[in-house]
Amino acid sequence: MGKSVTPDAISKLLSNPSPVVPSEIPETIVQVVDLKPIGNSTTRFTFMANDGHKKLKAMLPSHFASEIHSGNLQNLGLIRILDYTCNSIPNQPDKALIVTKCEVVSPALEAEIKSEVKKEDTGIVLKPKQEIVAKSAAQIVHEQRGNSAPVARMAMTRRVHPLVSLNPYQGIWTIKVRVTNKGNLRSYKNARGEGSVFNVELTDEDGTQIQATMFNEAAKKFYPIFELGKVYYISKGTLRLANKQFKTVRNDYEMNLNENSIVEEAAGEGSFIPETKYNFAKIDQLGSYVNGREVVDVIGIVQNVSPTMSIRRKSNNETIPKRDITIADESNKTVTVSLWNDLATEVGQELLDMVDKSPVVAIKSLKVGDFQGVSLSTLSKSTVTINPDLPETKKLRSWYDSEGKGTSMASVGSGVSSTSKNGLRSMYSDRVFLSHITSDPTLGQDKPVFFSLNVYISLIKQDHTMWYRACKTCNKKVTEAIGSGYWCEACQKNDDSCSLRYIMVMKVSDPSGEAWVSCFNEQAEQIIGCSADELDRIKTEEGEDRYQLKLKEAMWTHHLFRVSVAQTEYMSEKRQRITVRSQSPVDYSAESRYLLEEISKMAVA
Repeated sequence: MGKSVTPDAISKLLSNPSPVVPSEIPETIVQVVDLKPIGNSTTRFTFMANDGHKKLKAMLPSHFASEIHSGNLQNLGLIRILDYTCNSIPNQPDKALIVTKCEVVSPALEAEIKSEVKKEDTGIVLKPKQEIVAKSAAQIVHEQRGNSAPVARMAMTRRVHPLVSLNPYQGIWTIKVRVTNKGNLRSYKNARGEGSVFNVELTDEDGTQIQATMFNEAAKKFYPIFELGKVYYISKGTLRLANKQFKTVRNDYEMNLNENSIVEEAAGEGSFIPETKYNFAKIDQLGSYVNGREVVDVIGIVQNVSPTMSIRRKSNNETIPKRDITIADESNKTVTVSLWNDLATEVGQELLDMVDKSPVVAIKSLKVGDFQGVSLSTLSKSTVTINPDLPETKKLRSWYDSEGKGTSMASVGSGVSSTSKNGLRSMYSDRVFLSHITSDPTLGQDKPVFFSLNVYISLIKQDHTMWYRACKTCNKKVTEAIGSGYWCEACQKNDDSCSLRYIMVMKVSDPSGEAWVSCFNEQAEQIIGCSADELDRIKTEEGEDRYQLKLKEAMWTHHLFRVSVAQTEYMSEKRQRITVRSQSPVDYSAESRYLLEEISKMAVA
């Protein structure tokens, strides 16, 4: 076996639970045993670090997920630990190893290493006797720290932890971060009272981000201290799992600072430049983000830049500058990005001056809207980098120069279908087979996910009511009122009549399998070809045969569906629920173009 574990690696790790300088960590190779996700997470993993004699519970932060999913980091494989911390586990005497940096030494071995025969002998080395000079504690401190400022002393006496190593169970830590976004100090009022709150986005040297929130006294204390772009040492904060509905950065945790937290500016840290980390979305995949809370990063070739426009805000009648740019990528799709305020006047003007050279732009933190189908808009925290030094830039430039320049591009907003709540969703973005959904029961566990399907309707379920009685004003369910009419709880009123609205369950099929989907009124009317009131009339007045014929006409028809996938619970059992959000008949010309594009991608790959 070429590479093996380091003898007594676990003991060495525990003897130095928080190394000050990662570069001084000796060679430490361990075997990964029992690698598995933490709970239902797909980004955070736990394993047992094995040195052949001892094992230690270990955890891998979320930035290792890509290594695991790609198969580079495997169970029973060997890793070299380059940086780590050992934290105490609450209510347990044991410690847990948090691996913050490592490299893969070997893929999976045939079996778990039980014991190591080869072990280097360590003899006793006698060092020359050194003259001991008695020094006072004050002298030692003075020699070590000199005339350092309080912040420098903080860095010398405590190890600066990378953000990826932090977790809610960790004890004392200090981080060194730059403020990359600062929110406004705002007031709130709820059932528990009223107060003030503000938050900042912090980025460390590795480019990892976290959101820190302060309430009431802490908010008033730290709001004037935090300045955008400055670097700070922070300690005595607490972490908790991030609320995915409101988080604005990609981190499993969010930080809370109270009035006892320590925040000190790190002066003279102009060279501390956090590496910007992007998570680029392809332009043809933007449909699934429309009108959602999640922001996206994009990279593309600039095709067009508009002049600056002045837009008047409705809220305060203030005018702000805006400029639209059009970008394209390898998906042969284009999208319009609206730049606002300084980005419009400064970066936008720079792009206008060089648009004939087709520059590459990388834009971080964009909101996805539904103007003209799909559109992008900058936020206060958005950043625009022209011709960034990234692998994606070189790849994009090579594609554009070789074939993209002469290719006919289409807007990603073309070929979309409207939905009532989710804006405009492309029927050709996120296209999957049914098996992709049905084979993964964890889809939609945290929040609904969206896909496009090309399916046939194979069965319409009739063993339960296909519609419900609805209020003509708000479309909510009504009940028969005492005496006569229908009572709407939402509107708090009685009406003489009501309307029927579809709530239909049907089975759909494609080459990979079949699945049950739910379909509501607007989509069901297009599938059946008539309203629920009309179908009920057919059943009542024209008879069962005519009613069944109407349903059969809707079966084995070809449709494009935009669906959401979410988890529901019924009788204490979790189930996958697929709901049709929009539908359209198949445009075979557009479908043929889509298939040809997919085939060409396969040929290139």
